[in-house]
Amino acid sequence: MAEPAGRRRGPFGLLVLVPLWTALWSSTCWARSGHPRLRLSHKELRDLNRSEVFQGPPGGLDLSTMLLDEAQESLFIGGRNTLFSLSLENVNAQHREIHWPSTATQVDDCLMKGREKSECANYIKVLHQYNGTHLLACGTGAFDPVCAHISLGRWAQDPVFTLQEDLVESGRGRCPFDPHSSCVSTLSRGELFVGLYTDYWENDAALCRLGNRSYTRTERDDRRLLNEPKFVGSVVIPDNDDPDDDKVYYFFTEKALDVESGNHAVYSRIGRVCANDQGGQRMLVNKWSSFIKTRLICSVPGPHGIDTHLDQLEDVFVLKKKDEKTPEIFGLSAQQATYFGATPEGPDHHWTAFQGRVPFPRPGSCASQVNGGQYSSSRQYPDEVLRFVRDHPVMLQAVRPLHHRPVLLRSEGGRRLTQLAVDRVEAQDGHYHVLFIGTDDSVVLKVITIYNADSDTMEEVLLEELHVFKVPVPITEILISTKRQQLYVGSELGVAQVKVHQCDLYGSACADCCLARDPYCAWDGHTCSRYLSVGLSAKRRFRRQDVRHGNAVQQCDGVLMRGQQSHSAEERRVYGVENNSTLLECKPRSPQANAHWLLQRGTDNDEVRVDDRVVKTPHGLLFLRLRRADAGVYLCQTDEHGFIQPLARITLEGSASKLWYKDFLQLIGYSNFQKVEEYCERVWCSERRRRKLKALQPKWKFSPAQERRGGTRGDRPRTPRHALTHPDTP
Repeated sequence: MAEPAGRRRGPFGLLVLVPLWTALWSSTCWARSGHPRLRLSHKELRDLNRSEVFQGPPGGLDLSTMLLDEAQESLFIGGRNTLFSLSLENVNAQHREIHWPSTATQVDDCLMKGREKSECANYIKVLHQYNGTHLLACGTGAFDPVCAHISLGRWAQDPVFTLQEDLVESGRGRCPFDPHSSCVSTLSRGELFVGLYTDYWENDAALCRLGNRSYTRTERDDRRLLNEPKFVGSVVIPDNDDPDDDKVYYFFTEKALDVESGNHAVYSRIGRVCANDQGGQRMLVNKWSSFIKTRLICSVPGPHGIDTHLDQLEDVFVLKKKDEKTPEIFGLSAQQATYFGATPEGPDHHWTAFQGRVPFPRPGSCASQVNGGQYSSSRQYPDEVLRFVRDHPVMLQAVRPLHHRPVLLRSEGGRRLTQLAVDRVEAQDGHYHVLFIGTDDSVVLKVITIYNADSDTMEEVLLEELHVFKVPVPITEILISTKRQQLYVGSELGVAQVKVHQCDLYGSACADCCLARDPYCAWDGHTCSRYLSVGLSAKRRFRRQDVRHGNAVQQCDGVLMRGQQSHSAEERRVYGVENNSTLLECKPRSPQANAHWLLQRGTDNDEVRVDDRVVKTPHGLLFLRLRRADAGVYLCQTDEHGFIQPLARITLEGSASKLWYKDFLQLIGYSNFQKVEEYCERVWCSERRRRKLKALQPKWKFSPAQERRGGTRGDRPRTPRHALTHPDTP
């Protein structure tokens, strides 16, 4: 390794790069269980006007990449044979598209090489804003990559979206051959930095730069640099005010070389090159002279001091700040079931710590004024420096998460987390990171994490679970527009546009709003609405929000007394039958609340005792065998973060079992007798009783007056065995 042991410098000689890793753990014993404060189905999102879905052509989008352009007010999508331009305001508004298929010659050659017809399309995998009027787009071109420039209008109102056919050129080295191959890229100052497999058979993995300067890449056939990588992300980050010192960071996973034969371990990696690297003059010609990499370690402590590493890096999100030199980097990692088990720290088999003298300039240094200005180009580096860089590409110290643990640790019974976007939100009690996490079944999870420095613990709060697509498919892209407060979520089915918040859905009371703990939302004195840090003093006086603690008792004290909003217990009457089952239905408004049952006896309230006869269920209090002594008034109330509120006051009345047919008729009336299911919902019929009631249904007919009250003669036989008449029948 290039980094000598015991040195105090960071893994790249920097202290500004602080990665935070969000991790998935595949074993439920480690997962922190939790329910969302709000769960919305695809239909509910549409009905509430919170989402729109662009579905594209009938065959599907086969979406490969998305680009959000606030200046053009457009969302650009690269799919199979087609580029789309959608409106950021409404993705379902009139869109524009460019049909860009593979040529007939490309398709024929592709099929001749034994590829499937579906693979021989042009899958657009690289899409960047080239300048103010053009995009750079590259596609697989039926295993013959191509690139082109896309003309845009100078302003968002200009209806220009065309492919410049005279500028179509080879995309080799800029786009992979295989549509299923991983590829990451970033464009900086007209130069494309890309991580990809450059050949047809995916034997040559490389980190490349293409542009105005000379072509630069990693060395071929050197497994010490890249060993069967899967590319995940890339970003350009300036170190300081000197642009010659800008660095390009690559995130990927690769097979480890430093383990015993037969152990197919995979490491998460972060690699770095200097953006201005020209390679060497005699050695490393047109090859990176600044490439170094190290391991990304996100681990969970296990028994006997052995950590389990989450090395399946799925996605990264770079949260930029006003100071571009200090972004926060979030990673989404997974422990695949096939690799489940502890990975103990131990001696390496190929790599050992370098103990000798490190030459100057140090590996990873850029030719810049910040580094002394002795070299104006990497081509001036001494051969000794280039030789050392080539032989020592791996750093000793790994990059670990802030707080040395995952910020989020979840397991959803087989649900896999696939994509990540992060928003930094200002709340009344500080700033919070809101994580939007896509899954493999069309769900977006909206989560915040709260670090407690006193106890050195991390609390995760699952705010919303949004089912953005009708059919469960993996989410492949998530982009966020903080300006518009919208998410743009991509999958093979299309692109969903989703509002990041809809505060009024949490409830109509101050307590509901505070208990939600959503940094976007606050109680404004009348409703749960968007929190704004700047406002009139009159509005600020009534604002209630407590994200860190969710203390509705403190925040909403006195609000209910002022009569602005209140929850009153719903009054209901339920009739039960002795020795039969009966359900007192009461479901908390929030899945995060706990329901408690009290039995009112005069002025006292006694907590209901549960046993093998009386059971608490998520739907209410279930009496498996009702007794006459169970009759009384039951109060259902919820407890959430110490805030108690009544939901229902239910009067339970019972009767002897031998009279239950009579009770049944008295309770629901003859005209509504056909509504067996409604009756059974009220008194929790056993399956046997439900069948018996339904068997009785054909024996009844209805008079005209009864039909007007709800009976339907057409649903009954015309010659019944019995004819009952309602007492009210004239």
